[in-house]
Amino acid sequence: MRRRPLPLPLAAVLLLVAGLLVSCTAPAIGPALRLARGDGLPGTFTARHLECVQHPGHESCTWIGEFRSRDGAAQRAGVALAGSDRGTHHPGLRTEAMDVGLVGRVYGPAGSSEWIVTALLFLAAPALLAFVLPPIARAIRRGPASGRKGDEHDRGDHGQRLAGDAHVAGEHG
Repeated sequence: MRRRPLPLPLAAVLLLVAGLLVSCTAPAIGPALRLARGDGLPGTFTARHLECVQHPGHESCTWIGEFRSRDGAAQRAGVALAGSDRGTHHPGLRTEAMDVGLVGRVYGPAGSSEWIVTALLFLAAPALLAFVLPPIARAIRRGPASGRKGDEHDRGDHGQRLAGDAHVAGEHG
């Protein structure tokens, strides 16, 4: 059984989705790799205030504060400590942290598994392209529709196949 060809409008949408995945995840690949290896600029996070967001039946909180590298060369204010929550800190508390290069976020010394989502989304783009590009290439090779003549030929071929199928069904039925 032959697989139905992918409709070109759907292929175009999936191509757009693949492009968006690459454009959103590519800048985060470097920090994600550093996070996976636990490789970042070591320093200290000082908690300043708690920011919470209410969801239906759920609250999500993160401590916001300053990061200072061990050598004092890098200082960042207004960063969130990933994995922090209402009960993990209090204003003024200092804890070890590492900066992997993500804007507005630092991590505890244990790192995080957030990198897995970034990697999966980044790898989804080539998978989508492998699915979408062959039908687009076939459509480009075929060129524009040949108009009525092609339609009549297709109908004739289809009619011949139907007649052949009926003949075979008559022999076996």
